[in-house]
Amino acid sequence: MPATCDDRANSLIHIEKMFSKKSFFGIIFWLLLAGLSVTLVTFAGLYLYLSPKLPSVDSLREVKLQTPLRVYSSDGKLIGEFGEQRRTPLTYNQIPPLYIKALLSAEDAEFFEHHGVSLKGMLRAASQILKSGAIQSGGSTITQQLARDFFLTRKQIFSRKFNEILLSLEIERKFTKEEILELFNNKMFFGNRAYGLQAAAQIYYGKDVHQLSVAQYAMIVGVLKAPSAYNPLANLKRAMIRRDWIIGRMYELKHIDQATYEAAINEPNTASYHGTTLDVQAPYISEMARQEVLDRFGDKAYTEGYKVYTSVDSAMQATAQAAVLKGLLDYDLRHGYRGPELRLKPSEDAELIDWQDQLQSIPTLGGQEPAAVVDAQEKSLRVLMSNGDYIDLGWEQGLSNVRPYFTEDSRGAAYKTVAEFLKPGDVVRLTKDNDDQWRFSQVPALQAALVSLDPMDGAIRSLVGGLDFNQSHYNRAIQGARQPGSSFKPLIYTAALENGFTPASIINDAPIVIENTSTGVAWRPENDDGKFVGPMRMRQALYRSRNLVSIRLLRSIGMQTALDSLVRFGFNPKEFPRDLTLALGSHALTPMQMATAYASFANGGFKVDSYLVTRIEDDKGRIVYEARPKRVCKECEFNQLSYADDGSSIPATPSMDNNLRAPRIIDARIAYLIDSMLRDVVDKGTGRLAKQLGRNDLAGKTGTTNGPRDSWFSGYNPNIVASVWAGFDQNTLLGRKEFGTSAALPIWVDFMRTALEGVPDQLPRQPEGIVTVRINPDTGKPAMPGDPDAIFEVFLGEDTGRTSAAGTETSEQATLPEELF
Repeated sequence: MPATCDDRANSLIHIEKMFSKKSFFGIIFWLLLAGLSVTLVTFAGLYLYLSPKLPSVDSLREVKLQTPLRVYSSDGKLIGEFGEQRRTPLTYNQIPPLYIKALLSAEDAEFFEHHGVSLKGMLRAASQILKSGAIQSGGSTITQQLARDFFLTRKQIFSRKFNEILLSLEIERKFTKEEILELFNNKMFFGNRAYGLQAAAQIYYGKDVHQLSVAQYAMIVGVLKAPSAYNPLANLKRAMIRRDWIIGRMYELKHIDQATYEAAINEPNTASYHGTTLDVQAPYISEMARQEVLDRFGDKAYTEGYKVYTSVDSAMQATAQAAVLKGLLDYDLRHGYRGPELRLKPSEDAELIDWQDQLQSIPTLGGQEPAAVVDAQEKSLRVLMSNGDYIDLGWEQGLSNVRPYFTEDSRGAAYKTVAEFLKPGDVVRLTKDNDDQWRFSQVPALQAALVSLDPMDGAIRSLVGGLDFNQSHYNRAIQGARQPGSSFKPLIYTAALENGFTPASIINDAPIVIENTSTGVAWRPENDDGKFVGPMRMRQALYRSRNLVSIRLLRSIGMQTALDSLVRFGFNPKEFPRDLTLALGSHALTPMQMATAYASFANGGFKVDSYLVTRIEDDKGRIVYEARPKRVCKECEFNQLSYADDGSSIPATPSMDNNLRAPRIIDARIAYLIDSMLRDVVDKGTGRLAKQLGRNDLAGKTGTTNGPRDSWFSGYNPNIVASVWAGFDQNTLLGRKEFGTSAALPIWVDFMRTALEGVPDQLPRQPEGIVTVRINPDTGKPAMPGDPDAIFEVFLGEDTGRTSAAGTETSEQATLPEELF
């Protein structure tokens, strides 16, 4: 039957539809092909571009035993360790099979099936990228983890991920699966400075890896995911959750049976720290020693097992740190509570795991541990600690004396209830008192530094560079140059005594106006109390810290004379100002520099240089470095000749190599005079707080700079010299009631109280050429017979014939042209 028009039309439509479908699928096909081609070309380009830049995976075969650098105190106490723990490599056959099963259950169940990259893992990671727009987790195999941790960074970027894939494929090509597992378990970081499985077994359980249980294997494997978050020593609750999940995975994958599973899941935690414990916490000291050894030996210092012995006394170091912390906390208490460090968002988790996680990231500083307020009642407080413990504080546990901070000069009245200043989520600090009880506290905002030396050879006996090394590695004892203020005056007084002045010289404490011809601005220096007391003896002026007297002394002896004297103390004169502010300590110096200068007062006038490292031994105990400090030898100045039996003189055998003798920089008699004046600072002046130690051999000088901004006390006895600075890193104001006597001196006193415990008084021997004369305290001249106000004063022998005018400033001296200064 011939086709009708309708039939022909339907045929055409059918044909047209067929071609339309083919065109549609054809377009899709060509688009997919084009996309695939672009992808392949892109990946090929990336491979060609990145492949030559990738490191060689052959370096993974170089497994080395590494012994860390250890730093010791003078009495053999461990105070620092640098470098990785010794790795004890295991062959694949030495790795317990149950451990391997635990590892693969947690990290890479298909390890023996893939070729370095898991498609499932990559698809999971891709899904997360599509959902979040960023890399959330790597989907990484064990091979990829090995590649990432040793050749790349953990930064979540696409180029890193692509490099990781390329390296993993290369590792799989060059290494067997067993070799990869061997490398992984010998080189990966298991937290707490444990590198490798065997080290982890020792650190957490103190056992050989073959002695561990299934639960212990699971705990160690759990640490790998996040060595801080899943560390049983730092976060037991999360570590146990992770451990139990791994045990469950082992059972799910049929690596263990029901009985083993139940025994493992019910096994209590037995992890504890079995690694190296420092005997003394002295991070600033150990860092200084590390740097010195690094400068001498380079990077091998970290791996060759060097033992570094320092001059630090462990007991004195602990005393110094306790004194600094107490001083900072006392200042903080005087100035009020600044409020919580931060506020955590309300938690929907009854266990407060998210709060605990955040607390884990907040370091303990100066013994002040972070805690989150859970409940604040009228007279009590409940907080959550970073380890998951809950602590309840009563009203008398540091809460009753909390007063709000307003400014450096003012604080509010004490709060009447805890709820007035704290609420749930507030992050606060707790510290333990002498009775091991928790108390409410806060991290001090003030900083301080202390350094003590042996004045006979400059050996550093203790050093504290700040509140806490974890807060700031900035070592204020050797890097923090600040104006020393009046504690610098003894250096000017020494130069004055060397140039005709005596302790009895009368100097006028009266206003001075210094005109600056270039700016037209006049300088009108004042005393700390804003008052002037008129003529006074030089000794009085020092222990009462009169600024105008120091300025007049400097103006009288001349700038160049003063600078020449400072050079002998080891200072660089080019760094000092060439104006009268030098007399007030306007040039910034470090506590180490001040302690070194004061050592010359303590030892009778000799120059010593500070040093820390006494010797370095290699891993075989051989000495590879030994310090040769210059040492004070007062006896070497006397009896330079000895005599034979026949009476003839022969050269004496020197008691010390001349090259190792500290040079004398101050005449012994001048040193005796300045020492007697500095002892009066403690006995009668601004250092009177130190009298509570009940000693007669203490000397020193306070220092406070304008504001005040810096608080100092540098002082000594013949056995130890110590300098203390306190202030803010930002050089902000301390508060108008804070001086060297209130912020720095209490730290010095607390330190010396313990440092000199059991040490008898040791007054300096009066050298030849010193005479004692009765003088009138008002005139400084020899007292008339029967003068009821007469006092004794010490002089150089040659000055006794002119004590009537010794050191008195003449009108000619007082009008020296200002341009000389």
